[in-house]
Amino acid sequence: MTSPAKRRATYEDLRALPENVTGEIIAGELHTQPRPAGPHTLVASGLGMDLGAPFDRGRGGPGGWIFAAEPELHLDGDVLVPDLAAWRVERLPSEARVGTSFSVVPDWVAEVASPSTTQRDRLIKVPVYASRGVPHLWLVEPVEGRVEAYELNAGRWVWLGTWADERAAAIPPFDAVPLDLIRLWESTGLRG
Repeated sequence: MTSPAKRRATYEDLRALPENVTGEIIAGELHTQPRPAGPHTLVASGLGMDLGAPFDRGRGGPGGWIFAAEPELHLDGDVLVPDLAAWRVERLPSEARVGTSFSVVPDWVAEVASPSTTQRDRLIKVPVYASRGVPHLWLVEPVEGRVEAYELNAGRWVWLGTWADERAAAIPPFDAVPLDLIRLWESTGLRG
């Protein structure tokens, strides 16, 4: 006897989720998670501020990027919500910025790990980002205090390095303005 075919998740399934739950559709399957805990939220917010000022706003840096926190990405049937994403200005036209979601593949995504999401981020979402052509990926571990950076090359992720307790971490593609990772980790209250 065969089991019935599994129903593919729809956008209506996402809309029906409670307000405190984030959902994504990956390969037709609905994935949900509660809102993130403090360390996750504080590191994601801090990283967005630290990168946004020089790269989005051009304050103390080159500008030329557009950053978004938890954008809803609609990419070839998948609905993904990275913790942070950024596009080079020339790749995200004005009309692509006004809706409730984005269909232009970002130039960079960052996933900030939580104990409940780290396995899904690494095993499910990271390959999807590669298949959609996202050029740069950061995996951020706030509890361990670590950033892993990857660059897409011929459809495969190439590890660029791991940064941890550094006051001036120059991490591609934002290596023009170094990050104070020690201060970022201290914001969680887990270090200091």
